[in-house]
This record gives sequence, structure tokens and C-alpha cells, in this order.
Amino acid sequence: MKNKSKIWDNYTQSQLWGITILRVLIGWHFLYEGLVKLYTPGWTAKEYLLGSVGPFSPLFKSIAKTEFVLNVVDTLNEWGLVLIGLSLFLGLLSKPCKILGMLLLSFYYLAYPPFASLGINVHVEGSYWIVNKNLIEMAALFVLYLFPSSQITGVDRFLIRNNDTPHKKAE
Repeated sequence: MKNKSKIWDNYTQSQLWGITILRVLIGWHFLYEGLVKLYTPGWTAKEYLLGSVGPFSPLFKSIAKTEFVLNVVDTLNEWGLVLIGLSLFLGLLSKPCKILGMLLLSFYYLAYPPFASLGINVHVEGSYWIVNKNLIEMAALFVLYLFPSSQITGVDRFLIRNNDTPHKKAE
């Protein structure tokens, strides 16, 4: 967007609804996945990491084999999902959280890349040959990063006071 001073003027009502709904849905997905992990007694990513395939599997397997590192990764994964999810759902500080969400999804993608030569694994939801749900959600977050809505329809509207926010229009 060339003129960031009037971000709200760059979207039609339909476009704004569309990107806001997409942001909220992805936020709900992250939040739900994080809460499931938090409230599942004894949840750990250990088996997921030990079963990883592909070029980065040695890294993921080494994480699973080191108790301290695994505990840190489990905590970051659980709370990362919850906080990123809340951020996106509410439109609160969503710009940095979109980046963190893409980073987290890239780890999931790299742990089980959907490459035909690797075969199907229990943690892979179908065989899409290069494209899977993690890559699609990563791309959707990238689109939301490029076309932000939280400064218009989220809590960021009240926190980010500069020329990018619609409440300046009334002044």
C-alpha cells in the first residue's frame, strides 16, 4: 500500500470483512490448538519430534532427546499457540504475531514436509505433494501481514495511535 496514512480507505467493506474473518479464524485455530495442548495432561511434542522426517529430522529428533530443550519447546509451543491465537482473534499486536505464527508453522512444515519421497507418516494429514495445511495457513498469514485489518477491526485500533488508524479521521 502506497499511502499508509489512510489504510481504512484502501479496502472495500467486503474486503475488510474477508480479511477480518480470515484473521479471526486463523486466530481461533491457533488458540484452540494451544488450549488443547495446555489442558491435555502430560502433553508433549516428544513423539511428534521423534517421528519427524525429511532433511531437518536430525534437528527435531535431537530436541526430543534433550529433556531440558524439549520442556522449553513444549512450553513455547503451547503458549506460543495460545498467545498468537489470542492476538489474531482480538486483533491485538497482530503484526508481530503474524510473523511468529508463520515461523511456528514453518517448524511444523519442516518437521513433516509433504514430499512424496518421504512417504506418509501418522502426523501428516494426507499427502498433498509439497502443499499441506501448514503451508496454506502460512500463506494466509502472509496475506494478512500484507493486508492488515487489526488497525481497523481489532484492539490495535485503540492502541496504535498514528495516521494508520481510522479514529484519526474524525480529528
